[in-house]
Amino acid sequence: MVTEHKGILIAIDGPSGSGKSTVAKAIAVRLGITYLDTGAMYRALTWFCLEQGIDLDKTELVRQQADSLDFSMTHDPHSPRFFAGDIDITAEIRTPRVAERVAEVARNLSVRSWMATEQRRVMTQARESGHGMIAEGRDITTVVCPDADVRVLLLADEKERLRRRTYELYGSDAPQYLKATAKQIGERDRSDATVSDFFEAAEGVSVIDSTGKSIEDVVDEIVAMTRSL
Repeated sequence: MVTEHKGILIAIDGPSGSGKSTVAKAIAVRLGITYLDTGAMYRALTWFCLEQGIDLDKTELVRQQADSLDFSMTHDPHSPRFFAGDIDITAEIRTPRVAERVAEVARNLSVRSWMATEQRRVMTQARESGHGMIAEGRDITTVVCPDADVRVLLLADEKERLRRRTYELYGSDAPQYLKATAKQIGERDRSDATVSDFFEAAEGVSVIDSTGKSIEDVVDEIVAMTRSL
């Protein structure tokens, strides 16, 4: 672990396909800190509700499931794992079945409040323990951890976002997959825009456009920000 980064908190926000997950993991490895995928938490709750046959339009019932779900996760950027009780749901929460419905859960204000509280607890614990953490999502820089040491809004143009997200979901950019992913991204952007302005940087948040840049270039930019602390 890089001792000069003990306890550091880094927050990255951005839309689907902006590269934030890949960048965040690479930074965590580079700096020797832990990693929090907040989107996976929404996916886990979505998966759980679908498994239970819960109507996602019943907002309070969905929020109550967050208390029922025995959710845990590891924070190793090399191989983050997600569990419901003793069941490893890492693969399950990345399926198109979940991807197509997670926007319905993510726009639930009661769920977002519950998630923000839990995410803040995890990040605070990482700071106090000296492990440090980088978290990525939609409202980390503004709601979850506005006091993070480094806050970044990561953007990319629409074409680049679509290509990246399609590869992430399907491992291919075949036309049928691009079409399916475009629908998912559009729905997720519209849904999240009702609860989080993740295309506009709040005061004190640095903006990086990753279009045409390599992951390494973006990682270098953000790591450089930590050196000026």
